[in-house]
Amino acid sequence: MSSAGTPPANTPPARAPRARGRLTAARLALTVGGAFALLLIVVALAPLIGLAPDGAGGQRLVLLDLGHALAGGRGNADTEIFLLARLPRALAGALAGAGLAAAGVAYQALLRNPLAEPYTLGVSSGASLGAVIAIRLGAATWLGSSGIALAAFAGALLAATLIGRLARVGRALPAATLLLAGVTLALLCSAASALVQYTASFTEAYRIVRWMMGGLDWILYPDLARSAVAVALGIGVLLCHARELNALATGRESAASIGVDPDRVTRIVFFAASLVVAAVISVAGPIGFVGLIAPHAVRAIAGADHRVLLPAAIAFGGAFVVVCDTLARLVLAPAQLPVGIITALIGAPFFLALLAREKGRSLGE
Repeated sequence: MSSAGTPPANTPPARAPRARGRLTAARLALTVGGAFALLLIVVALAPLIGLAPDGAGGQRLVLLDLGHALAGGRGNADTEIFLLARLPRALAGALAGAGLAAAGVAYQALLRNPLAEPYTLGVSSGASLGAVIAIRLGAATWLGSSGIALAAFAGALLAATLIGRLARVGRALPAATLLLAGVTLALLCSAASALVQYTASFTEAYRIVRWMMGGLDWILYPDLARSAVAVALGIGVLLCHARELNALATGRESAASIGVDPDRVTRIVFFAASLVVAAVISVAGPIGFVGLIAPHAVRAIAGADHRVLLPAAIAFGGAFVVVCDTLARLVLAPAQLPVGIITALIGAPFFLALLAREKGRSLGE
């Protein structure tokens, strides 16, 4: 036996924690670096890919001449296609995917539910209600697209505030009450949106339905910049709390036992994630399933450590939406599908497979 002040013989050397840190750092660099490299490649290539008539009544895949597009001036077709149509779509897709993926990781950790995503807690339904009311009142006529974006942003923040107040028990935001409050408010907002749509004219109803599908076409740079500021702020807060998310994902009691204040972290993470969702939906509309697919795809590769999972999911989510939007441009060209349709077609089977897996695990237990 060793004395009280002497470590036993099998005690690992003091260098062990550092080695583990270096391994984590290497994994962080490899996983996150690879994900962001993928995002950069996708964003660089997506604006160059398009279809053109092949002379026989069909379409053929063509790559835009980037040099010609950047060298051209006003009136140059390639310049206008690249700078006004495709580049803002790619940037908006990267922003939307990054934000929704980050929010998905945060909500899954808060609720400790692998099926949670940004549209589980009703924030998106609040944004949709705000946009629907703005379209019904003709805000786009006198404020342009910014009017709808501001209304959606305000609706999402109001919904997040109401959910926080309804779910609060003392200082805490328990996962069960947070989920119940979010689902209830989502149903209420959806019913209100349906009521507003029922009273709308045919043209207004079409605009409402089109917005509800989610889309990245003709997003203006000023709207994109305003959304990017809010998304960057919210993601920055989430990244700063990645370590606390690891603790919170194991349960409130476990988090408190290692010095993490679960009530404080829950409030900060919930409102930061809600800010991100609000900013994304305000410019892109409700694009579903991204916050479900990206976290699980990255988790299968990188594991559940949020210090790796969160930044890698941000990059992967951005690349995923850009790829889906490129497919949306090409599938029915010259017509263009809303990107929300593509993500739903991919995400719905993914969700069912995930649900079946979770059911199998429950039965196995």
